[in-house]
Amino acid sequence: MLYRLNKQGYEAYLVGGCIRDLLLGNVPKDFDITTNATPEQIQKVFRNCRLVGRRFRLAHILFGKEIIEVATFRGEHESDNVKVNDNLARRSQSGMLLRDNVYGTVEQDALRRDFTMNALYYSAKDFTIRDYCHGLQDLQQKIVRLIGEPETRYREDPVRMLRAIRFAAKLDMSIDPKTAEPIKSLAPLLKNIPAARLFDESLKLLQTGHGYTTYQLLREYHLFEQLFPNLAKFLAKNNFHAGAHKDYIERIVEQVLKNTDYRIANAQRVNPAFMFAAFFWYPIMEQAQMITLESGLQFNDSFSLAINDILAEQCKITAIPRRLTTIMGDIWRLQIRMHKRTGKRAFAILEHPKFRAAYDLLEMRAAIEKGELLILAKWWDEFQYTSPDKRVAMVKQLAKGSKHKAKR
Repeated sequence: MLYRLNKQGYEAYLVGGCIRDLLLGNVPKDFDITTNATPEQIQKVFRNCRLVGRRFRLAHILFGKEIIEVATFRGEHESDNVKVNDNLARRSQSGMLLRDNVYGTVEQDALRRDFTMNALYYSAKDFTIRDYCHGLQDLQQKIVRLIGEPETRYREDPVRMLRAIRFAAKLDMSIDPKTAEPIKSLAPLLKNIPAARLFDESLKLLQTGHGYTTYQLLREYHLFEQLFPNLAKFLAKNNFHAGAHKDYIERIVEQVLKNTDYRIANAQRVNPAFMFAAFFWYPIMEQAQMITLESGLQFNDSFSLAINDILAEQCKITAIPRRLTTIMGDIWRLQIRMHKRTGKRAFAILEHPKFRAAYDLLEMRAAIEKGELLILAKWWDEFQYTSPDKRVAMVKQLAKGSKHKAKR
């Protein structure tokens, strides 16, 4: 692809994360290309190309199932040679870029990138790496450094604050003090980011193998509360009303992130629905108890209302898709159902498609709460792995125990 663009008389480079990862000895997730050809000119060179984006005009070139993203060099917004209008570039009142389709040179493009280590360009013409922002030096010294004036760059795109945290955790780097300094005060700017984009960013932060370290950094820089305010209000040091749930929430969040990191490190599958189900279990219970006290409703009705309330509030911030919220709802409701095991109930629960995920959450809760929950988790552990005859006997034993209690 680089050769074809070069053949047509255009400059073209591999750029960004793929160069960074290769230099660090990691396998790149994808390859991005940048060129001085405009999106329309790229489309003329490649038949299998489609143009996407309004905020940033990009060319996506399809190779089977693979998509190679090709961007045109970004230029300066204010230039003597370029008259910029609203169709090319626009900012919000807070300074966020709403449109950025001003094109320039490779040198200008490097200055428009976010971090120095992502402003490295590989040329297929002479097999060299071009470094315009001392990215190689920062990569060697393991420093995450923003290009340009940090506050301005964060205002242009507040997601850069999350990216700084993600790179620091993923690459085991430290954040340059000037890059880190404005983050706490500018964290509320994330409220201006579309919920769908924040959902994607939350998965990159917490579901790519470095979730626990990332979580600690998010807490340190006051970014976690922007993504998960329902959790953060329980975790706040000055919140004395959360009671035991405060400790439970902190422990379950840490545990589910450690477990996720372990599974990814061992090439096992992870489902974000389980992580979110663990995150919000205790806030839902707290909300359900409050609704029951205030309205006098039965707990099951309060529990359903609490699920709806918590999900509605969270989805305004990170747009969790319905395919995941449906699974989360099943996992939560099974937590209640797993207490009722007599008759045919235990067998029906065992056959439920989300039983295994629900059991994993029950086991995690039991390790935190101890007491009767440990006994319940042990019973389900034995029940799922034993023979059919033994299962029948276990359920009968439960029925005998409940009759004995009723008689007493």
